[in-house]
Amino acid sequence: MSSNDLKPVSDKRAAPSASYSFTVRLKITKQGGRGLSKVVSAIADAGGDTGDINTPRAEDDFVVRDILIYASDADHAATIEQKIRELDHVEIINVSDMVFKMHLGGKIIVSPRVPINGKRDVLSMVYTPGVARVCRAIHEDTSKAYALTMKGNAVAVVTDGSRVLALGNIGPLAALPVMEGKAALFSEFGKINAVPISLDTQDPDEIIRVIKAIAPAFGAINLEDIASPGCYKIEDTLRRELDIPVIHDDQHATAIAVMAGTINAAKVTRKQLRNMKIVVCGVGAAGMACSKMLLQAGVRNLIGFNVNGAIYSGKAGLTEQETWLSENSNRKGFKGSMEDALKGADMFIGLAAAGALKPEWIPAMKDKAIIFALANPAPEVQPEEAEKYDNVAVIATGSSAYCNQVNNALVFPGMFRGALDSRIADVTDEVKMAAARALAAVVTKGQLCEEYILPDAFDARAHKAIADAVVKAANEAGLSRRPDRKTSTL
Repeated sequence: MSSNDLKPVSDKRAAPSASYSFTVRLKITKQGGRGLSKVVSAIADAGGDTGDINTPRAEDDFVVRDILIYASDADHAATIEQKIRELDHVEIINVSDMVFKMHLGGKIIVSPRVPINGKRDVLSMVYTPGVARVCRAIHEDTSKAYALTMKGNAVAVVTDGSRVLALGNIGPLAALPVMEGKAALFSEFGKINAVPISLDTQDPDEIIRVIKAIAPAFGAINLEDIASPGCYKIEDTLRRELDIPVIHDDQHATAIAVMAGTINAAKVTRKQLRNMKIVVCGVGAAGMACSKMLLQAGVRNLIGFNVNGAIYSGKAGLTEQETWLSENSNRKGFKGSMEDALKGADMFIGLAAAGALKPEWIPAMKDKAIIFALANPAPEVQPEEAEKYDNVAVIATGSSAYCNQVNNALVFPGMFRGALDSRIADVTDEVKMAAARALAAVVTKGQLCEEYILPDAFDARAHKAIADAVVKAANEAGLSRRPDRKTSTL
């Protein structure tokens, strides 16, 4: 099949999803007859999906219906709403955006582990005067804070809002819903109490000072949605100066997920990492971490691309991180275009933007090619475009709408769970690699195939496997401050 046989589908509307779901409350008069059927048909004709239908009220001459509708985006939702308004004998009483409704009041709460229930003796133990004895015990032996306070199971999710996925620099307040969502996932998948902290500064030195000041209350720090190059300085400094794990999740959890997916994709296609040619499009924080991990795993032929083209030794205008990559990859000094780099490539990893991988470049890749198009909200190439080529074996994206979702939500709950349980001071490269191999191993030999290279984020096996691997690796490296613990608490 030639590239001329393929028609671009980049303008194709995405499938309806819960991300753009809304409920319409309708008053449908009986005069028109079959009113509900007409509404459902109008929704379908507009490309929407119908969910639950409830009837909160029924009278002799009309019925009130609540209909859950799934759209593709905000404009699509507006189109569906307009189609319903055009129907005779149908009146829209109210429209509720389900995503906004879910966020009312925020997504997390703080609740006591010890119910007070109006009991004075309990109050005197959880607060003054009884709490003073616990304070003295910690003052005499600070390690007791892990057992006697929230510290042992608490993670600070810290952002400055400078680089929020798909939104950019939206600032600390607008980033707060993302941090709350992250905290909810920590709780759901890792049984960890996470506290969102949005800082009203984008000065790396000030962020470092603030995090150091709040660190005593937490067992680990999760840096989130902080732009490069500031994220590198913040993480590197805090890793040196704090005695608790500090992890920039956008880098390392993403890299672990990509590494695990690559391990299994290589198995499916019967390729060996050391012999693979990998092209990485986008070498920001996540792309750089992925590249470093792949090189650590034995990949010898890796070519990275930034907005100015291929990364090679001696290239002008490189950042400090890109300079490191230029000296440790692209050994043949390739200086051409990404189209040329993909000729004979085994794998494409995209952490850039929609449309970065042109479909017509794909046939030049090797047989059983692997494509990780991980940009959000839209991938570098649509899976529907890539899968039309016979030489493509494995396609992964960052979206749950397709198989093989590569998502850092697969990683950070288990990684932090293991770090907290082992009380490790730093999550080293060796520990991260152990986590990646453990995640890959969750997919059994019988399960592994082109369309299933990674488990789902709802698969509890994934989080436990990573947590256990972190604890084990910490023990083996002599990094654990709880060597008696052999597995995680998940």
